[in-house]
Amino acid sequence: MKKYQVAIIGTNIGAKHYEDFKKVSNRFNIHTLCGLTREAIDKILITNNETKVSLNFDDVLKIKEIDIIDICLPPHLHFSACKKSLEAGKHVICEKPLVSSLKEFDELEKISKETGKIIFPVFQYRYGLGFSQLKELIKSGLAGKPLVASLETHWNRGKEYYSKVWRGTWAGEQGGAILSHSIHIHDLICMILGPVSNVYAKLTTRVNDIEVEDCAALSIEMKNGTLVTSSVTLGAANDISRIRFCFDRLTVESGASPDKPYNPADDEWKFLARDPVTQNQIDEVLSKVKKPKSWYAGMFEEIANNLDGITSDEVTLLDARKSLEFVTAVYDSSRQNKNISLPIDKDNPLYNSWLPN
Repeated sequence: MKKYQVAIIGTNIGAKHYEDFKKVSNRFNIHTLCGLTREAIDKILITNNETKVSLNFDDVLKIKEIDIIDICLPPHLHFSACKKSLEAGKHVICEKPLVSSLKEFDELEKISKETGKIIFPVFQYRYGLGFSQLKELIKSGLAGKPLVASLETHWNRGKEYYSKVWRGTWAGEQGGAILSHSIHIHDLICMILGPVSNVYAKLTTRVNDIEVEDCAALSIEMKNGTLVTSSVTLGAANDISRIRFCFDRLTVESGASPDKPYNPADDEWKFLARDPVTQNQIDEVLSKVKKPKSWYAGMFEEIANNLDGITSDEVTLLDARKSLEFVTAVYDSSRQNKNISLPIDKDNPLYNSWLPN
């Protein structure tokens, strides 16, 4: 199998990407790390003398041997960075949110098709033992019909977090807790339950002195009829991401450890049988699920599988579009104070941008 040459662009969340690329070093080599300052790059590389250093994104794009550009920049830079990378003949990995509107998404998808280069959106929460176990139980038929689900994204974000000038602003962050924080947990319900049918959203700013929302309460109906509630705040004492699914033959509870809010699939999950399914049947399926690579490493491994042309479970462009449609619908619902149906088409007033006028 080919070892893919990667350039990481950005040194904030890029540091986490760097750590997890090292966990799949048989599939990837970090060719270059690009950032604004040498100091920020050196904090990541420490004793690494193999990875090259660059302070110029355009220079990185000219390096022929690089296969993949991994974009870890602030949200408002994603579209232009993805566009440049594709047009330079590179595959792209891009942090969430992929872009800042459905219009930008459709333009980027067109460029991807024209260049023949793939965009891999980032939703690393999908990868870990908890979701692997749940997917196997659904595949086995033991879970049965999904009934309801409840979601909690209760995190703590204050003055220190918002000290970066682009955060908490529409221009820089492109949105608040819906876009930057709970986007992961809403992707997860689509992964398990399928597409969203409609959403009613209440958004407000109650925690921080910022432009964008930091609290939300959502009522969601999936196309399969499952009802979902989602509670979001950036004013909790600690960080917890919690999910509970109720199927008619199985109840699933993710862990809620404050030390694993960003990788809930690695937390301790409960899988509780409901008659006529027995706990022994559930436990038998669980015993056969092998622990996969998790978080970014699990996602990167699936990207390599895709590029190698073998069976893979990477995040797709369609997944990213569904996520952005949901974000658009949430902002539309909050502003109009009404239920919004999905999918979102070009006639929606927020198709071009959900940023307020």
